[in-house]
Amino acid sequence: MQAGTRALQVGVIVPVFNEADNVAPLLERLAKVLSGYVWEVLFVDDSSPDGSAAKVREFALLDPRVRCVQRVGRRGLSSAVVEGMLASAAPVLAVVDGDMQHDESALPCMIDKILKVEADIAIGTRYSGEGSTGDWDQRRANISRAATWLTQKAIGTQVSDPMSGFFAVSRKAFEAALPNLSNVGFKIMLDLLASSPKTLRVAEVPYTFRSREAGESKLDAKVGQEFLVLLLEKMFGHFLPIRFLMFAAVGGVGLLIHLAVLGLTLNIGGQDFRHAQSLAVFVAMTFNFVLNNVLTYRDMQLRGWQLVRGLLTFYAVCAVGAIGNVGVGEIVYDQSRMWVLAGIAGAAIGVVWNYATSSVLTWKRK
Repeated sequence: MQAGTRALQVGVIVPVFNEADNVAPLLERLAKVLSGYVWEVLFVDDSSPDGSAAKVREFALLDPRVRCVQRVGRRGLSSAVVEGMLASAAPVLAVVDGDMQHDESALPCMIDKILKVEADIAIGTRYSGEGSTGDWDQRRANISRAATWLTQKAIGTQVSDPMSGFFAVSRKAFEAALPNLSNVGFKIMLDLLASSPKTLRVAEVPYTFRSREAGESKLDAKVGQEFLVLLLEKMFGHFLPIRFLMFAAVGGVGLLIHLAVLGLTLNIGGQDFRHAQSLAVFVAMTFNFVLNNVLTYRDMQLRGWQLVRGLLTFYAVCAVGAIGNVGVGEIVYDQSRMWVLAGIAGAAIGVVWNYATSSVLTWKRK
């Protein structure tokens, strides 16, 4: 199929993971609703084990409008969408999930809002006009409503569906927000709204959310975690990196563990302070590693033998911090005889060192 001689107008970005069965029907639907535009579609696949990328390439051989961006060693919907947008030259960029739960018939209205310069971003909404969440059960609807309310309050937006993943945006607006994007989690549209250097002109297009036809759901506890991390990033990331804040928060919990072990060892175990503090440091370091691996560095989470190597590396690179921890703590204890104050002082010395070294050596990017 030929796209004609007119300039490219629309790039549709479709992030996929294990959506091989949806590729053909989605292409058929897109071709139908986008017949009045010069368009291309970019499927961004995170190396799905079901062969999604291979399926896309089958169609790409026959239709130059179909493109495949296959990522290796990287996961995440937001970053996939960003890479897809960067790979397209189109002045209007639309995002549609590969599970076909978004109603593609709303695309022309969204695209026209951008082409006619009536809006910087056009959002498919489930919560305005005739929009609907379809056959969602009450629990899922309530969770979505609560997340929507929290988002509106956190970033100060009146958009009715800030959690939507179905939207079209002008290239100009995307590129303006690009340097500030977090690329965290599944809510790229929310990230765009919060990261734009100016208030975007928003148009909303109602649609009804469909039931999944094939593939597998991406909704799990990690989605909620990524959502909260993104909100924290947008609320506090201007002051300190969100990863450092999370590292410090984990360290705060680790400090409670540290003090508990220290108190038990001193008051019940009868150990001298140096031995008690050393044991408390070891236990807290192990706890901090496990929790940081799950939360702070969730996008670089270590598994299998990498987990063992990472733990040993974490012990090694934090050894200097631990020595400083014990040394400072002992000095404070000798002068004050206040074991709580001594424990806090020692732990504070190690936190910055531990964060800097572990970010570079333990959870280093490949």
